[in-house]
This record gives sequence, structure tokens and C-alpha cells, in this order.
Amino acid sequence: MITPENVLRHELIGRNVLVVHATNPAQEGISGMIVDETKSMISILTSVGLKHVPKKHTIFRVTLPDRVQVELLGSTIIGRPEKRITMRIRK
Repeated sequence: MITPENVLRHELIGRNVLVVHATNPAQEGISGMIVDETKSMISILTSVGLKHVPKKHTIFRVTLPDRVQVELLGSTIIGRPEKRITMRIRK
């Protein structure tokens, strides 16, 4: 089960997302579904098309399956998604 505590270890593709803060002000407010993720970029399918947002210096608000919303610092999810899923989370 995906929770706010373990969201970093789960797949983000398919989750609804909102860009809360970005270094490029034009990217703030972009919302839609995450359709792809690379080491440094998230691709969001919006109502007007596909948008690519860099992870670095960006804050994302991700909606979990139980409709709980979690804010993620892009710097915490930089890296290949498959590596992030298997990484050990420090407490």
C-alpha cells in the first residue's frame, strides 16, 4: 500500500500531480497525470498536451490512491525511477 511515508519507493507513473513551485514560473500550476519519468524529468499529460518538467528545484503535489496529497521535493526523486524504488530510505 502506498502511503505518504513510503511514496518515494513506489512508482509515480499514473499518479495525478500538480506543480506547486518551479524555477520556471510558467511551469507552476501544471497539473495532470504523470505518464513518464526519467532521471531528471517528469512528463505530465495535461488537458492541453504533454509537458516536461525538470525534477530539480521543483515541488510536486502528488495524489495517492486514497486521495491523500503529498508534496515531494524534486531533489528527493532525482535519479532513475528503477533505482529509487529499490533504494533504502533513511530515517
